[in-house]
Amino acid sequence: MKNPFFKFKHYQPKKREIPLDNILRSKGLIMERLVDGYNKLLEEEVRGLVWLVEHSRLVKAYAKAEELIKDIEFTQYDIEEFCSQLENSDKIRYSIAGPAGIYISALCNHAKEKEITLNLDTRGREIHLIGYRLKEGKRIQIEGNVGDFTGVGLCGGEIIVQGSCRNWTGAGMRSGKILVKKDVGYYTGEWMRGGEIWVEGRIKDIGKVVNGKIYAGGNLVYPNPDTPYRYRT
Repeated sequence: MKNPFFKFKHYQPKKREIPLDNILRSKGLIMERLVDGYNKLLEEEVRGLVWLVEHSRLVKAYAKAEELIKDIEFTQYDIEEFCSQLENSDKIRYSIAGPAGIYISALCNHAKEKEITLNLDTRGREIHLIGYRLKEGKRIQIEGNVGDFTGVGLCGGEIIVQGSCRNWTGAGMRSGKILVKKDVGYYTGEWMRGGEIWVEGRIKDIGKVVNGKIYAGGNLVYPNPDTPYRYRT
């Protein structure tokens, strides 16, 4: 009897791709583009050999970051993975806290999600400038401690820090809210023009505040003539 399957003996079934493989490949490409964009920002910034926090420098760096990420489709999970890459990847050429915060801030402002969680609890160093120009309708939840200038230039967004902030928290903020679960350092609210800063722990001192409100332990400490905090003048 003739084998009815003889004519199919040379048939090779097409290799079937598992959808998960496609998802992982796509995520890998997104992360490569995010890391590549950050390296390009670093190349631009290290030409000056030093990172200085001054208004014109911040504006320029932020505009460059926006340009580098504008064609990348990413989510809040990609942002959190990028934060991990900053600590663990050998593909990132320089370790400079200022540009890292500016780049992450641009990612948060341009993410589709309104609420973004960043797990910075296991990082070996603190990132500066997180939440730069965070706009109204956006919220960043931060697990861990952050560095200087958290919420600088805040434009109506909300930042919640589960740990502590260093110095210049809320510097130059225009509107919005910053909530810090632990402590903040010096120059808190320096040149802030509006909005609120809530600190559940200690404030080392308060900077030159133009307008806005600052609370410590649920109590209004600026403006308040009876506050125990020292204002810088």
